[in-house]
Amino acid sequence: MFGFFRRNKPAEPPAAAAQPAATEPASPPPGQPAGEAPASPAQTGSALAANEAPTAAAPAADDAPARDAGAMSFLTRWFRGPESAPAPAAPSAESGTPGEAPTADGVAAEPPELASPAAAEPAAAQSAQAQAAPWAEPEPPQLQPAPPQIAQPTAPLISPEPPTVQPQAPDSLEALPAEAAPLSEERKPWLARLRVGLSKTRDNLTGLFVGVKIDEALFEELETALLVSDAGVATTQALLDALREKVRRERLAAPAQVRDALQLLLVELLTPLERPIDIDRAEPLVMMIAGVNGAGKTTSIGKLARHLRREGKTVLLAAGDTFRAAAREQLAEWGSRNQVEVIAQQGGDPAAVAFDAVSAGRSRRTGVVIVDTAGRLPTQTHLMQELGKIHRVIAKAMPGAPHETLLVLDGNTGQNMLAQVQAFDEVAPLTGLVVTKLDGTAKGGALVALAHLRRERPVPVYFIGIGEGIDDLQAFSAREFAAALVG
Repeated sequence: MFGFFRRNKPAEPPAAAAQPAATEPASPPPGQPAGEAPASPAQTGSALAANEAPTAAAPAADDAPARDAGAMSFLTRWFRGPESAPAPAAPSAESGTPGEAPTADGVAAEPPELASPAAAEPAAAQSAQAQAAPWAEPEPPQLQPAPPQIAQPTAPLISPEPPTVQPQAPDSLEALPAEAAPLSEERKPWLARLRVGLSKTRDNLTGLFVGVKIDEALFEELETALLVSDAGVATTQALLDALREKVRRERLAAPAQVRDALQLLLVELLTPLERPIDIDRAEPLVMMIAGVNGAGKTTSIGKLARHLRREGKTVLLAAGDTFRAAAREQLAEWGSRNQVEVIAQQGGDPAAVAFDAVSAGRSRRTGVVIVDTAGRLPTQTHLMQELGKIHRVIAKAMPGAPHETLLVLDGNTGQNMLAQVQAFDEVAPLTGLVVTKLDGTAKGGALVALAHLRRERPVPVYFIGIGEGIDDLQAFSAREFAAALVG
């Protein structure tokens, strides 16, 4: 899955390539004379003796491609097969020169590219008699057209290279919007569901870039659409100023180009919120979940436990919500679905439940301990103080814990999520966010406002949810979210 967790696993060693090992010892210098190998095995040494079986099998595979070099010797690569055996015998009886006839037959049977210059130089170095005769009688009509045949293919191969490299530089800026959301096959269904979930927000934005001129009226309508999507005044003004500058600097004239430029600005703004959880940095990794009433904490815990189980982690849940009716039963049901244990108490202090769960996780060497807490409003001072107490008790049960303090936010609250982040961060320092219920909301711009207003100290968004399904809680991707908003 994309970006859920960061693991510290050792990389697997690359698989050994068996076929290249077989081809390296079987490829001789291309200048080996074509007629000497079948004429006298002593000239090839031990290499010819080792390749007798592949040479015998070569005539049966007359038209076998030279790419199957893992099972063929250098003889089968440079000779046709049936023509290689009788060629050296007949000319040796007539002319008495062993090297003359094989060279002529080799040139006639093979393509000129293989037999002309590469085979002539080694032949001249080994035998003066074999060098003079081919150049005197049969070779000149066949060797003279060979150099132009080699020079002609090389010129077209070199000439098209500049046109293929040069267009990439000017097209790089235009290719950025297309590269802004690279998706694997398994992420495409998720992006489709995310587009549907953010359709109310996206329709307000993308409808502006159809059949319009790039003028001040377009920017005014875009400002209204961003404000309606709960992006906020400060964030909207910053986006519009950056967009105007980008349009002026790059001289964008088409509405689609302006839309793509806005998408790139959103990606740049949201990228600091994209970060995975390192689930291997502690054992157990203690996660504390907080949020207001009805934000979806318990459901998010159940989905998060499923993802952790897929990663091979053992999970222990702590039912710290002792205030809400049937909260323990709901968490126990999620534990039964994911086959994880749940520690709960009838009533009692939620801090005591968290302490027992962390202690049990340490003794059992559990992978992850997730502590649920009761929903509370930021204005409820006594409940916020209780949340701070749970945070301190967990630190006593295990030094350095909780390693992750996640705040679950309802995507429909819009700008109110900024106040929630500020209030909960003061009581229990937050390490990440989970934004739920983004399906059907018209306030998707609130995440953009969160990224802009907390750019000095960003709180990463680990997960976003768009439904009740077990796979509807997915890792947050800045590029996917921006593409779903204005793509």
